[in-house]
Amino acid sequence: MENDTIRSFETKRNEMLAQKVIKGLESRNMGGYYAANRQEALEKALELIPRGSTVTMGGCMSAHQIGLIKALNEGDYHFIDRDAMEDKRAAMLAAYDADVFLASPNAMTGDGQLVNIDGNANRVSAIAQGPKKVVFIAGMNKVCDDLDGAMKRARNVAAPINAQRFPIDTPCTRTGACMDCKTPDTICCQFLITRYSKHPGRIHVILVDDALGF
Repeated sequence: MENDTIRSFETKRNEMLAQKVIKGLESRNMGGYYAANRQEALEKALELIPRGSTVTMGGCMSAHQIGLIKALNEGDYHFIDRDAMEDKRAAMLAAYDADVFLASPNAMTGDGQLVNIDGNANRVSAIAQGPKKVVFIAGMNKVCDDLDGAMKRARNVAAPINAQRFPIDTPCTRTGACMDCKTPDTICCQFLITRYSKHPGRIHVILVDDALGF
């Protein structure tokens, strides 16, 4: 019962915070939506992705966690799965002409700014320009007070965990924190802050009352 009570307080807080974030997104020409659970997030994502769409992504764990990748593979969509293709470069290039690009922010601010770090730049470049629509899946664990907090989260939480997923040699794989390295294996090559969308209806963010991704 105590855990249920604590969770209900967390949910109430997340609902209120999400409304603030959504207003911030809308002021920046981006769409924002709140999902109370993973199933609602999946339904909203599929609502935003028309059947028959060409869809790709840039390593979005959150999309896997809500069941979206499974739904795309089994549904009437042309999902370009980079992990299943031999020619990774071709898959990355296909993203720029896709109908929908899936992503999850490394961090975001309470007023609707999105922060992303990338190594190869395929993800941040597709977020910035190319695909007709970008759909972000964001657990409420990604929301930070301000841009400084979002940058710190991206560098000290998201980046080290992502680095540890791969067989690479960076200081953060050993320390668990950003060391501002310049090693050949660094995955922190490009930083993208999306503070406004020039094109209305292009960027959509689904906020989920759950801890998703890194």
